[in-house]
Amino acid sequence: MDGDRTAQYLDIEHEPTIYDIFLYRKSPAPEKLKLVSGSCYLPHPAKEATGGEDGHFICVDEQAIGVADGVGGWADHGVDAGLYAKELMSKSMSAIKDEPEGAIDPSRVLEKAFTGTKARGSSTACIITLKEQGLHAVNLGDSGFIVVRDGRTVLKSPSQQHDFNFTYQLESGGGSDLPSSADVFHYSVAPGDVIIAGTDGLFDNLYDNEITAVVVEALRSGLGAQGTAQKIAALARERAEDKHRQSPFAAAAQEAGYRYYGGKLDDITVVVSYVTSASAV
Repeated sequence: MDGDRTAQYLDIEHEPTIYDIFLYRKSPAPEKLKLVSGSCYLPHPAKEATGGEDGHFICVDEQAIGVADGVGGWADHGVDAGLYAKELMSKSMSAIKDEPEGAIDPSRVLEKAFTGTKARGSSTACIITLKEQGLHAVNLGDSGFIVVRDGRTVLKSPSQQHDFNFTYQLESGGGSDLPSSADVFHYSVAPGDVIIAGTDGLFDNLYDNEITAVVVEALRSGLGAQGTAQKIAALARERAEDKHRQSPFAAAAQEAGYRYYGGKLDDITVVVSYVTSASAV
């Protein structure tokens, strides 16, 4: 259980789930919104020299964020999957900048990035954009995001896995899942909402209520998005190193029949976006 398994199948396309939810808008009139984002990346202590295997981006002007987690099993083949994850995120940024203004399609962005990424390896991917209609996102694999509103989690992207510790993944040269298998999300957001995107180093070690508690305290103390991301990542690392506390990863391992307890040491990427009124920024 040291690293996720790599794909051992060829171009299997899975039917994605489309989450089209516009039930929680706080005000009846649409409001021009803006994301204020910050990030924190803590590579696995054993992988600091190579920069770890996660990648992420923040596109300020285009109102988009993304995270990716290179699949650790590639290390057994002498491949640094972090190079794939980082290139996938770089290509995603380029694709976003080529999108029509105000009409970024995360599914199209992911498809373009996947096609353009040439590094060996494989990776999960999560891309989130803010449009006039609300949040628009795609997620493939066990990275993902939550939306916190009024002190509670109101939306969470499900983890996509073929089996325990066997995530959906994109791979250059075929032999992987396809971008079209990514779950798609449309969700109404409002000023005061907080989006937290992360790799499995976050969600394997912290429960939603633990993340939400950090967000609530950060908002209460006036902490910015960057500081909040750092607080969440630090707590995730603390939990990852704790062998005496139950974790989401341990619970999943036990359900799959493994004897495992405690956190899971891993790369940890956290991107926090505060949804604000554009007129207030």
